[in-house]
Amino acid sequence: MRGTHIVTPTARLTSCDTASPCSRIMQTVRAPAEELWRYLRLPEDAISRLRLSEDPDPIVDSSFKIGTAVQTSIGLAGLAAAHLYQLRTGVEQSVTVDARHAALEFKSEAYYALTRESGEGFALFDPLAGIYQTKDNSYVRIHTNFPHHKQGILDILQCEPTKESIARALLDWSAVDFETAAASRKMVATALRSFEQWDAHPQGQALADTPPVILCKVGDASKRTISGKASRPLDGIRVLDLTRVLAGPICGRTLAAHGADVLWITSPKLPALPMLDIDTSRGKRTTQLDLDEPTDHKTLTELVKDADVFLQAYRPGGLAAKGFGVDQVAKLRPGIVYASLCAYGWEGPWKDRRGFDSLVQTASGFNVAEAESYAAFNGASGPLPHPPKALPMQALDHAAGYMLALGIQAALHRTITEGGSWEVRVSLAAVGRWIRSLGRLEPAIAFGEGRPLPPRSMSDPEVARFTTEIMEADSRHTVGRERRTMRAVRHAAILSETPVKEADAPMRLDAHSPEWLARE
Repeated sequence: MRGTHIVTPTARLTSCDTASPCSRIMQTVRAPAEELWRYLRLPEDAISRLRLSEDPDPIVDSSFKIGTAVQTSIGLAGLAAAHLYQLRTGVEQSVTVDARHAALEFKSEAYYALTRESGEGFALFDPLAGIYQTKDNSYVRIHTNFPHHKQGILDILQCEPTKESIARALLDWSAVDFETAAASRKMVATALRSFEQWDAHPQGQALADTPPVILCKVGDASKRTISGKASRPLDGIRVLDLTRVLAGPICGRTLAAHGADVLWITSPKLPALPMLDIDTSRGKRTTQLDLDEPTDHKTLTELVKDADVFLQAYRPGGLAAKGFGVDQVAKLRPGIVYASLCAYGWEGPWKDRRGFDSLVQTASGFNVAEAESYAAFNGASGPLPHPPKALPMQALDHAAGYMLALGIQAALHRTITEGGSWEVRVSLAAVGRWIRSLGRLEPAIAFGEGRPLPPRSMSDPEVARFTTEIMEADSRHTVGRERRTMRAVRHAAILSETPVKEADAPMRLDAHSPEWLARE
């Protein structure tokens, strides 16, 4: 490694003076945020302007401190934006996050609807995806949302595309053997492990001391000056978003909400996930480039030269093979911030392995720990075979998205105050370790007092309270027809002076030309 390593029934927000008891409570609530803020060497006085829910846990029905995780990650991304605005204008502002609102935003892909369509009308996972038992009385989780991943799993198992056929076939495999076979074919499946098993695994050991966000200097450049007016923190900042699925696109959506010009670039050759892409396209412009085509490769090269941030979530080394690795991009654009997301980190035997939130949860112990806690709540005891239990949302994905946004803005701070090109690294597995480090709740509290997230219905009163209306963005696809509208969960971080802009959404991946907007 180069370089240096809104009141709800369950959550109260308060405004405190520095000597009051509530100030001490807020300091405790802010402790995880303070630790990360200091680790990134951001000004310590700014943390006092972050207002979080006093009693964030249990904000949902989980044995993990999800309330702390959601309000901390969203709050820090907002606070970093507020700090950049102060750097540019001298104006301070507070950032307020309600934990329950943040929990709903951590499942925003489930809470949106187009025009009068219901958000209950689409599935978040392919019907074949999920947990299956194996012959060694363990389990594996398979991920089949992309067609090539589904076919790859079926080819290994030599079975029909039904849950029943897959279940029968997997009873001939041990969990780890199937995980290994899938990885050898670049497919995505993981064996179920406990925390103890993950901690003893070479990949778990490789991640033992890894923070949820890593920032390091990768090149020299003069100090950044940002031209144009700054009515919002990231006005004038240009972001190339080369990500897919959830974590990376959530980061891009967050940066766009604070004013960045985010150009989301996907490949026309790769399958899309429209049920996710519609929600995460908010505030962005979208275009498609095939980097195997010389013309499109040149187009991206030219876009890089005028970019401030390069955000990517391809497997480690994937873009470097096409000429867009961190060193190559920093050479093209000195002073750039290059942010990368991967599943299992950049060290260890799994560093090149593909993965998604649900798979990382399964591999790294969360599904076992949650299952054992839930079983204890229901009067059972002992280790598995309690059925594995996932977290109530894709918490690793969402937290990783906000950690990326935090890291990018911390790196922009460095480019302004120090100069240089900077790399930001976030992995789902390291974010999982951070969530785990926040602590656990007793089963009776987690599942007796924790309130489940509301149903996937836009008419649910709680969902309606946290949503806003968004227009479809103007594009060549809207010529001659009325633009659609969508209702979606609004951003949970409230900045006192520069409220986020819930901008239009392209609602598709090829809505715009591959070019930058003029800076005002």
